[in-house]
Formats: sequence, C-alpha cells, structure tokens
Amino acid sequence: MLKPTIPGWKVETVGDDICWMRFGKDGRLYAINPEFGFFGVAPGTNEESNPVAMKTIESNTIFTNVALKENGDVWWEEKTKEVPQKLTDWKGKPNWTPTEDTPRAAHPNSRFCVPITNCPNLDPAWDDPKGVPIDAIIFGGRRSSTIPLVYEAFDWNHGVFVGSSISSETTAAQVGERGTLRHDPFAMLPFCGYHMGDYFNHWVKVGKGKGKKLPKIYGVNWFRKVNGKYIWPGFGENSRVLKWVFERCDGKVEAVDTAVGRMPKPSDIDTSDLKISDEHLKTLLSVEKEGWLKDVEELREYYKIFGKRLPKELSSNLKELEKRLSS
Repeated sequence: MLKPTIPGWKVETVGDDICWMRFGKDGRLYAINPEFGFFGVAPGTNEESNPVAMKTIESNTIFTNVALKENGDVWWEEKTKEVPQKLTDWKGKPNWTPTEDTPRAAHPNSRFCVPITNCPNLDPAWDDPKGVPIDAIIFGGRRSSTIPLVYEAFDWNHGVFVGSSISSETTAAQVGERGTLRHDPFAMLPFCGYHMGDYFNHWVKVGKGKGKKLPKIYGVNWFRKVNGKYIWPGFGENSRVLKWVFERCDGKVEAVDTAVGRMPKPSDIDTSDLKISDEHLKTLLSVEKEGWLKDVEELREYYKIFGKRLPKELSSNLKELEKRLSS
C-alpha cells in the first residue's frame, strides 16, 4: 500500500492481513504469511489511496458485489472521480441511479480477491518458511486529537498496554454516536475468537523469558486535525515516520522521553520537500495533558469489562501513565 516519497527507500510486501510469529534460535521474532492472496474492500480503493492495490487487481482477480460499467469493467464508489454512465448496480439492476433502497452502485463491503503474486512490490521471502525478522510492531487508531503522530513504548509491557488501548472515533458509517471512541485493541476485536483479556495475557506472556530480543512497539496516528483539516498528509508520506522507526531500531537517533512514551525530536522527522509548518509538526509531536487524562479515565472504565482477566501489567501501566501525566 505504501509508496515511499523519500529518496532511497522502498517497500516490499510480505502479507497484508495476517502474520504468524514465533521465536527463532537467535531469540528474535520471525513472521510468516499464512495466506495465498489479498482479500480487500473495494470502495475507497483508487490510484491515489492505494496505487499498489490498483496495480495488483488489474488481472486474475475476483470481485464481489461491485457495479459494472457498460463495457463490463468493474466500478465502485471513489474508484474514479467521475461516476460512469449506465452502471449496473451490485444487485444486477441496469441504469443505476441513487435511490433510498440503493444509494450506492457498489455494496459498501464489496471486495476483491487476488493472488499475492500479482503484487508488484512482493518480497522474495513472502513464502519463506523461515519467515522474516520483526524489528518493530506498530499500532494505530483514527484520532483527530490527543494521540501524537508517533511514539515508542518504554518496554514490552508498555507496548502491550499501547496495543490494548487503541481506539478510533466513530464515523457516520459505524454504530454509535459520531465522534465517540470505539475501542479496537490491537485492531483485533472483529477477529479474536476468545476472551480479549486472555489475548492481552498472551501478549504479556510472549515478552517473558530470557534470551528474547523483542521488537520495539509503536503507536501512530495519521489522522490528527486542526480546524477540521488533517495536518499530516498521510499515504506515502507515512514513510517519513517509518524512517524514524527504522533509525530508532538501528540506534541512529535518540528519542525524547514524555509521559506517554518516547517521541521524535521534530528535527528527526524527515520533512524535506514536505509542505508542513513547524507549528503543525509541533502539534503532531506534542502531548496534550488534559486530552490524555480524559483518555485515562475512559480507558479505566473500558478495562472494567475484562474483570479479573485483565493482566495486572496493563492496569499498572495505566496507573503509571496517569502518574506521569499528573506530574
């Protein structure tokens, strides 16, 4: 999905949805991709949002519940700026026009299914049984305020806490009042087949034991807003944040300890040829004390649903965060 905008960097894909990780003899975590292809949501996928996906689905691809153009080609909302004439909608009705029953030509959850070998930036090791070494694990939600652009966890358990606390603001398409927080720990809520408290405990357990060289854990937020407008350009520019993550893993840059984690110095984020003001960059890398304290209270209430199955490592990290913020 990512096309780096900074010279000298490239992205290679191992998988897009699932990885299975295990420790190698060297104590590092290695991941394999257990899947054969990609299964993605079509609406919103276009040359601007995901050019790699568009290249991937040019051929040998199955589409479900999309609209059809007059020439038989597939179409979905936001695929192109112009809406084609004489569309057949996803229900098979020709000459589609928006109605209350069928406001969209393609179903909102219409999909594409394609072999991974179609992907133009596929890593040669995508199916290597040894897997690829994992240096960093990154979690992100969609927040218009409070959460900074990127921050590094202090240690493994703090990283598990970061993953467990991931939340996004609801949109009109989601259940609940618009703008309220929807918790999705580790971005796994729809996929976790057992008690999430036990899932948290599994992550904590992974970090225990001697001789392990654990990945660093990061939180990111590409969706910070000022006056209702996104202030980080996102898409390929996210490579600038990943560059800092790599430099941290390689020990090339220092970070600033804050109440919420270790954060970049503004000068360590590569903004060359990027139109972003110093003020906006400062906002992206700031800690909003009052906003974070509200998040602490909200998270404390959320944690109650896990009862005694909530790991003590998470409740203690929540207390420590509140303590750091208050001081």
